[in-house]
Formats: sequence, structure tokens, C-alpha cells
Amino acid sequence: MEELFICPECGSDDVEVIRERGRELTLRCNECGNVWHVTLPKLIKVPLIVSKHERSFKSEAELPEGEEIKVDDIVETEEDEVRITGIELEGGKRVNRAKVEEIKTLWGESLTYPKVIKVSIYLPKGITQSFRVKVPRSEEFAVGEVVEVGGYTFKIEKIKTERKMLHHGKAKAGEIVALMGHHIPRARARRNLEIYMGYVNETGNSK
Repeated sequence: MEELFICPECGSDDVEVIRERGRELTLRCNECGNVWHVTLPKLIKVPLIVSKHERSFKSEAELPEGEEIKVDDIVETEEDEVRITGIELEGGKRVNRAKVEEIKTLWGESLTYPKVIKVSIYLPKGITQSFRVKVPRSEEFAVGEVVEVGGYTFKIEKIKTERKMLHHGKAKAGEIVALMGHHIPRARARRNLEIYMGYVNETGNSK
């Protein structure tokens, strides 16, 4: 766990550790020469269930004792960055926030795994063609743009995010739940989206 230390005398962050004994550190500021001592908080290993769309994996996060964790916080494990989606206490009680030492299990969504988004394309005669697509979480989508999925070209008319429905504007894939719009035959698409075929692990094997 990386710590950022600030000199209490001059406010500089040009600080080095000159002695370490367990959680006890002696620090020196390279700007003003001030030397002081700090005690790092005790780290607690908390079980963490990480979701990669339809698959879930057991992991754990090392978090400082006394710190409050809440839903939507981002924590780091040795191999992943995870957005917290659920907090479980003893007895199975679910809460939106809790102190680290009170938590039995954390639930979260991997932020390194691509986002899977539902796409609904409206065809003539009331028919709807649906797909699930896999996109990088940082990729943006805008109402009004034309994209292609599975041979269907369509104009995005609505974007459903985790918090609201957009009829104009844009959003990043990481917060999008669904894209909706009408099929536009022979239109030129800005990009072709990859259809989601199921979880693929780091070695590229489909599960």
C-alpha cells in the first residue's frame, strides 16, 4: 500500500523514510530537513468477491483499520482495481458503508475487465434485435452516433446509465448499462462493436 507523506513543517511532499520498524516510520523532509515519526495504521485483510460480468472470483483487499469503506469506493488488490458494489456485515446484513473492522465480505466489479453492455436495435414491425457487446471502460458513446453490431447499423437514440436515461449527450462505457436505437440500413457506421461471447480469462480461454 503506497503512502504519501507531507512534511508538517513546510508542507513539502519530498519526504523519505530514513528508518522503518514494523509500522513505525521515521521520516525526513528533503526540503527543510524536518525529522518526525509516524505510525502506520494496521492493515486488515478483508474477503472480496470480484465480478467479471457473469463470473465471480474470490480475492482479498488489505485495508487500514478504522477506515470507512462505502459503496462505489475503489480499492486495489494485487492484481486488480475494483469498484465496491456491496458491503456485507456479520449475519449477512448489507449496508452502504462500514468501518473496515466491521466488514465480513466486500463485493465489487473489476475495473480492468471490459464492460459488457446490452444493445437493443429496433427493427420494422415491432421487432427488437438484442446483443451484448464488450468494450473498453474508457470508451465513450454519444446519442446520435451511428454504430454497427452483428451486421446491423443503428443510430443511438438513448443511453441507459447506472443512474439515468440519456436522450442527448454522451457517457463512458464504464457507467453504461444499455444502448438503444433504430436500425438504419446502408448507413455508414462510426465503429463496429464486438459481440460478447462469454467470459474470457487472462490466457484467452473462453469459460
